[in-house]
Amino acid sequence: MRAAFLPGLAVLAALAGPARAAGLEVIVEGSEPGPGEVYVTLCQGGLTEAACPIGRSVPARGGAERLVFTGVPAGVWAVAAFQDENGNGRLDRTGLGLPLEPYGFSGAVGRRARPDFASASFDLREPGAAVRVRLARPLPRR
Repeated sequence: MRAAFLPGLAVLAALAGPARAAGLEVIVEGSEPGPGEVYVTLCQGGLTEAACPIGRSVPARGGAERLVFTGVPAGVWAVAAFQDENGNGRLDRTGLGLPLEPYGFSGAVGRRARPDFASASFDLREPGAAVRVRLARPLPRR
């Protein structure tokens, strides 16, 4: 009887297919207390604004901020985050394009070169996934 039961499980698993939507918890560490919001976006295929269709923000309290996204389609994603200190809704930059406000990405994105999607990406398949993003200030506060 046990042998007949195991193939039945394999058939059910094959029929179930991949998960269509998942939940994702994003923990953003390193926010600075003060005015503004911490913005978090979920990106697919790139790190441009157009490639980051899902986003939320929370007030910056300093320390760690926790955001939960539900119903995220399964797939390869990256997280981009920044702290909007002046409340203009954008990551401010110098004339050379260097960020002026704290920012960070998921994955192994370094701060010595332009961030890329491949380094920041992760495979989201199951509900309950969690990702940490560490905000850092690339330049001294002006």
